[in-house]
Amino acid sequence: MDNGESSYRRFLAGDDSGMVEIVREFRDGLMLYLRSYTNDINAAEDCVQDTFIRLAVKKPKFKGKSSFKTWLYTIGRNIAVDHQRRIIRHKGVPLSECQELADEADLEESYLVTEQKIKLRHALCRLREEYQQVLYLTYFEGFSNAETAQITGRSLKQVENLLYNARKSLRTELEKEGFSYENL
Repeated sequence: MDNGESSYRRFLAGDDSGMVEIVREFRDGLMLYLRSYTNDINAAEDCVQDTFIRLAVKKPKFKGKSSFKTWLYTIGRNIAVDHQRRIIRHKGVPLSECQELADEADLEESYLVTEQKIKLRHALCRLREEYQQVLYLTYFEGFSNAETAQITGRSLKQVENLLYNARKSLRTELEKEGFSYENL
């Protein structure tokens, strides 16, 4: 599969199995990424569902200016941002609260195989939101700095600076726990 683009084109042509392939391929990674925006695994699940519903119902045009995955994650980020705006407007829930849910632990354990990576994920959770986002997109999802900039709506220089500072903060967090980051 060429990063989901051919599956999406098949779906647009009437083959529903294309959407099934897209959901299977991108669901878990998109959910973990959107969790950094919502700080709530349940809200992230809702945003992921809304992302795929938007693809299925509105059928936005993929112009090919970026990879399909970058385009999809950008749609997901926009939905998560809108979701957070609605929550703030209606409830005033702080974004910086990091909630540990059983569902999240199960998802992380199945997605991030080793115990060391799970500890790393928890250390990421304690970082600033913007640090979490750029680290997750760059290292867990494998996006380039340019793609990360496009997804997050920042300039390439901002992303590079954020990555530098995020790595420094993550190293500090990991050292507090006696974690050996050289083994990553």
